[in-house]
Amino acid sequence: MINIVLATHGPLADALLTSSRMVYGELPHVFPVALSETKGINSFSGEFTAVLKEASKGADGVIVLCDLQSGTPWNVACHHAFNPQTQPPVAVLAGVNFPMLLLSDEIKDLTCLTEATGQLLAQSRDSLVEARLVETVQSDDF
Repeated sequence: MINIVLATHGPLADALLTSSRMVYGELPHVFPVALSETKGINSFSGEFTAVLKEASKGADGVIVLCDLQSGTPWNVACHHAFNPQTQPPVAVLAGVNFPMLLLSDEIKDLTCLTEATGQLLAQSRDSLVEARLVETVQSDDF
């Protein structure tokens, strides 16, 4: 089982999770944590550690989905991911969006963190598309 920690600036994590309920229902494998303007970095770090501990229970790995590379949520998540003492293993991805969060439901039953991360990244890239007009030719058959 792969669990997800959704780590963002401001209320984005909770908003994404709330919106996902409209499409997929509950996502019990997702644990949100947010950096707020009033709590500060140290408070966020402690809260992140507690959320990661909860997400790690019974998991084969944890993927942290951050909103932004090199922001505080990213830096705190990488601190845990690159610590050899961290168990289960943790991977960190930046650029979370709504499709990526929804697609996490499809990889949650995997047991290999590397495979889960690769599948999630590949599927998420495919979700970025530009809308185009579709030109169809009317058939003369009717």
